[in-house]
Amino acid sequence: MTRDDLFNTNASIVRDLVDACADVCPKAMICIITNPVNSTVPIAAEVLKKRGVYDPNRLFGVTTLDVVRANTFIAEAKGLDVTKVNVPVIGGHSGVTIIPLISQCTPHVSFPPDERERLTKRIQNAGTEVVEAKAGAGSATLSMAYAAAEFATSLLEALNGFEGRVQCAFVSSEETEAKYFATPLLLGKDGIEKNLGMGKLIDFEVNLLKAAMPELLANIKKGEEFVEKTYKK
Repeated sequence: MTRDDLFNTNASIVRDLVDACADVCPKAMICIITNPVNSTVPIAAEVLKKRGVYDPNRLFGVTTLDVVRANTFIAEAKGLDVTKVNVPVIGGHSGVTIIPLISQCTPHVSFPPDERERLTKRIQNAGTEVVEAKAGAGSATLSMAYAAAEFATSLLEALNGFEGRVQCAFVSSEETEAKYFATPLLLGKDGIEKNLGMGKLIDFEVNLLKAAMPELLANIKKGEEFVEKTYKK
């Protein structure tokens, strides 16, 4: 199934579910993991705007799976405990829009340029790797559920007053020319407490960002235009 297929199937589902949220729980924290996230988050935002209840601090595109994969692949490559590895992943949630910031990994790691590029491409294409491993019989399921639980747990803890809960997510942003962009976020009682930004990128990552922008901008526009054309209330 292509991203276009996913869009055609899921766009109206997200639109209608978020419209229902606007009716019954307008102040809910809405965490969208439905693909294509680069488009479904803008769909949700546009619906909430039309309903007059949009709060950018309460709408999240869950990109945690990209972080989980980056942590796993780098831990494997370096023989590290994966529970102690944290790689920020910025940008979007598909293909070239996924930008793992290996230079900002905790603990610090380094790779030769060719291995760094190989790891980056594997992180970006990990979803396809799963589909191929399943011989077309499905896509990521258990890992997606784990990522959703990881993000939701952090957000629930933040809502309950626990401090220092940081997760990457695809949210309304002024970090780049894209209206929505994933970066590490400090979570709090009202959702996003602070956008921690992307930090200092090395040249390799700057080039990844440049390569990501055309597709990311197009994905966002597609979601916005879908609502403009189809939303009726």
